[in-house]
Amino acid sequence: MCAFALDAGCGTGAEAVWLAGHGWRVTAVDIASAALAVAAERAAAGGLAERVRWAEADLTTWEPEARFGLVTTHYAHPAMSHLAFYDRISGWVAPGGTLLIVGRLHAAGVTGHGHHPPAEASVTVADITAGLGGDTWEITTRPGARAHDHRTGRSREDASRRRRPRHATPVSAPPPAVGRS
Repeated sequence: MCAFALDAGCGTGAEAVWLAGHGWRVTAVDIASAALAVAAERAAAGGLAERVRWAEADLTTWEPEARFGLVTTHYAHPAMSHLAFYDRISGWVAPGGTLLIVGRLHAAGVTGHGHHPPAEASVTVADITAGLGGDTWEITTRPGARAHDHRTGRSREDASRRRRPRHATPVSAPPPAVGRS
């Protein structure tokens, strides 16, 4: 498995820097230049600047140069529906790689920070699982997981992990011919 990771919607770089500190080569992408500046300072302060490549881009149009062993997104706010965004970034996972999605499940009628999140920001693990499909993904979920978010001091609400099999072939497809000329 390749040790290259993509942090999609990296913000101020907490996950990108953590991954770099644990041996990953990271491409960290965000649309906000101010957040990327903070992220780059954070990586430099930790002696990890050489392990992270920062890119200012809109993830709804950006295309990576290669696939990654890990694609992760934590609380991203894409300018498209979350389900479409997760489908888009799932295509950037290398065979045998992992897609890790961490988000907050918004309950109907509950406000946070004084506002109501848009409906497209309130997807469930079941929505994500149905959207990506189990025929080409090994799916592990932790609905209701309450992992501590070290950046905000709050609890994370949902975690969903998908692993793309090394040979991401739909179940109904015949196996490739081997040794034939």
